[in-house]
Amino acid sequence: MKHIDLNGQVREAGSKAAVKAVRKEGKVPCNIYGLGMENVLFTVDAKDLKTITHTPNSYIIDLSLDNGQKYFAVLHEVQYHPVTDEAIHVDLLAVCESKPVTIDIPVKVTGHSEGVKLGGKLLISSRKLRVSAMMNNLPDMLEVDSTHLMIGKQIVAGDLNYEGVTIVSPKATIICSVRPTRATQQAKMEQGK
Repeated sequence: MKHIDLNGQVREAGSKAAVKAVRKEGKVPCNIYGLGMENVLFTVDAKDLKTITHTPNSYIIDLSLDNGQKYFAVLHEVQYHPVTDEAIHVDLLAVCESKPVTIDIPVKVTGHSEGVKLGGKLLISSRKLRVSAMMNNLPDMLEVDSTHLMIGKQIVAGDLNYEGVTIVSPKATIICSVRPTRATQQAKMEQGK
């Protein structure tokens, strides 16, 4: 999985007014926790944060704080402003190379399915799946081959298998399916006459 660098400035826990002042400076209050460590409060430039929050990709974040501490982390939760859609608070989860990491990974559906060739329509239901793997085994994306998918059939998370990666999403999570279109249903009815 790709790594992305992020620089932060350590901050003290403050009042709502102090947090508001931080946001006015173009910074986003953040928090990192996990692996039995104390919570660390810090701020990040809003522009730098957009490379992580406004993308379909998932990353391992190489966080460097101004007090010299460095962490590996994954995006855990983002709170967005209801009107501007800007990130107003971010939680990061500290991870390490010796323990499995649980993270959402983008799904890429590949192939030209048989059902689509027969006139069906491919529907993609899940854009990401939650997986668990060691940091070194995490893929950038999960490829799902839809070539053999027929009309009325679907691929679910339980059908997928990747080496060194455990899918944590429920096994019944639908990834993609091929639905019949009106034209295919019409043709089927005419064949039945």
